[in-house]
Amino acid sequence: MKNNGMKIKHPKRRGEWAELRFMTRAAEEGLQVSKPYGEMARYDFIVEHGARCARVQVKSTMFKDRGGYSCSVRGCRGPYEGDPFDFLAAYLIPEDLWYIIPAEKFRMQGSIALYPRLRKSKYKAYLEAWDLLRGTVVDRIEACAEEWWTAAAEAGVGQLSQR
Repeated sequence: MKNNGMKIKHPKRRGEWAELRFMTRAAEEGLQVSKPYGEMARYDFIVEHGARCARVQVKSTMFKDRGGYSCSVRGCRGPYEGDPFDFLAAYLIPEDLWYIIPAEKFRMQGSIALYPRLRKSKYKAYLEAWDLLRGTVVDRIEACAEEWWTAAAEAGVGQLSQR
């Protein structure tokens, strides 16, 4: 699919287009997407996977700066305060790339710099990180715990309860 987002000049209309792109991509990733009624919610979508739900704020940018992209992560009154959403979905329009970033990683900032080609960029781990919205990070932690218990049993730690 060709990305014509750069041709959309009005920022509000471009933001609505980016939200539609997010809904499409999230559905392709196997996520259920819900939009809150009205304009008063402090997030754009609820994303559901299994029993997990997450509030998502969608932002987009086409502003290239020194090899990266500057993306505004603020509301109309300045940087987000409190706990308005769980994840930011930042869309780099020219690159057709998404960053899925936990909100605590940029709290109280007005903008973030995203460098998709820089190997050691601050937000590199969140490039196309749709698994965060599926909650698969928790699965990895459980797998580690299972591996520890297996190793502990093999080492005889589990035998303590048989005394």
